Amino acid sequence: MTRKNRKRWPSGRRAGALVLMLGSLLLAGASAQAEDEQAEALATLDAFMAAFNARDITAFEATFHFPHVRIASGHVTVLPEAGTRSNALFEALAETGWHHSAWLERKVVQTGPGKVHLAVRFARFNEAGGLLKEYDSLYIVERRGDRWGIVARSSYAP
Repeated sequence: MTRKNRKRWPSGRRAGALVLMLGSLLLAGASAQAEDEQAEALATLDAFMAAFNARDITAFEATFHFPHVRIASGHVTVLPEAGTRSNALFEALAETGWHHSAWLERKVVQTGPGKVHLAVRFARFNEAGGLLKEYDSLYIVERRGDRWGIVARSSYAP
């Protein structure tokens, strides 16, 4: 190889540094995108809990993508479209002494392009703020088009 050719091609050290720099930039971009997607998924869960506590079935279902799947109490429930549920859901919970719920923990366990899996723990409280029960669940939140929604939930809550 002539001296002229060596100047046109990076040396082994420079090529290695270039590869590392480009790799770091790609990872930083992917990491920023994953963080943005996780923030969107968490915002979707915030909207879900706010609608649930407001007992607003329309806003509650607006946090879903359909069909929506819930696995709980040995049953798989598939909601094919919005409007499938009624406020009876909230009325039944109120009969148990439930007043509101809150997230205790939300941990992202997997993130991929347009989808986030979260292991969560939430609690149900009575009107005085007393703890009724805590539950673990897994939520799958997905972006479809420009909107994030909950696709599926698997819960130990009844």
